[in-house]
Amino acid sequence: MADNIEAAIQKTVLKATKVMEEQVDSELQKLEEMTTDDLEELREKRREQLKRQAQQKQEWLQKGHGQYSEIPGEKEFFAETKDSPKVVCHFYRDSTFRCKIVDKHLAILAPKHVETKFVKIDVEKCHFLVQRLNIRVLPTILFIKDSKFVDRIVGFDELGGQDDFSTEMLEWRIAKSGAINYSGDLSIRPDAGQKAKSNPLVSRTIRSRARDNSDSDDDYD
Repeated sequence: MADNIEAAIQKTVLKATKVMEEQVDSELQKLEEMTTDDLEELREKRREQLKRQAQQKQEWLQKGHGQYSEIPGEKEFFAETKDSPKVVCHFYRDSTFRCKIVDKHLAILAPKHVETKFVKIDVEKCHFLVQRLNIRVLPTILFIKDSKFVDRIVGFDELGGQDDFSTEMLEWRIAKSGAINYSGDLSIRPDAGQKAKSNPLVSRTIRSRARDNSDSDDDYD
């Protein structure tokens, strides 16, 4: 019985190897049969592709992509976000310490992902948006695709529940929403295998009554 199973496995492996060899041989034959005109056509297509990519990148940069910038207020918010197909927007308060942590990571990711616009807006300057979007915890990061709100990160719970999460962890979570292009494996968390730390982050809400300049959020009325 075991011999039959082993023989079947070997047969399957040999068959798969043969198929791969045939595919490689076929591709090599195509290359050998290509004429000078064929090669030049391939080069021209590649040049055009690179040219289009460069033009697209330039258009994105002209729209404010490639940098992490601040939106002054609600009126500017709609103008800043409608012309970009992908937007990552951080709703923050300057007195909230954890918002500064988000700022640090987004400033790193913005030039890396020029296909997406990275912005932030002070909750004190966008009362209508805060109410309409039901933003009650800071920091909150919203993802916009084609002028539609598609996802959000609230607090740090999804990032490992701790303040010292990595930029890669935030990048992975943003990619899960489809707001950036991602070359890694979305099925694997960057922090997979790490030992969970004690004292997980307790989300801070806008409704908090703290009035000092600490990491607690102020009453938002």
